Amino acid sequence: MIVYSENLKNITPEMLEGFFAVWKKYPDKNKHPEILKNSDFIVIAMDDNKVVGFINAVSDKILSAYIPLLEVLHEYQERGIGTELVKRMKILLKDLYMVDVLCDEELQKFYSKFRFKLIHR
Repeated sequence: MIVYSENLKNITPEMLEGFFAVWKKYPDKNKHPEILKNSDFIVIAMDDNKVVGFINAVSDKILSAYIPLLEVLHEYQERGIGTELVKRMKILLKDLYMVDVLCDEELQKFYSKFRFKLIHR
């Protein structure tokens, strides 16, 4: 059963292994806990003692936020975990005027389900 949390209590670096697998250049695995710790908002998905997905946001907590990362381990994809992570993050950010996401073109359809609007350059 997947359990969701908004904190890193009892999360060790070993529990965060396997992310950024398809990135050409990715953060050092020892920096991953720091990225989450230094974020203003996080939601993590756990399966037993393993983090299987996470989303983070950085924000001024008044006007705006930016969601830089949404990751779900490959073997847990297509189970609605990413959708649940975005829904929970949107609740955390609901009082903000704007929430920005920058994503690859192939992910635009996913984010449009949550009423994120495409802004052309």
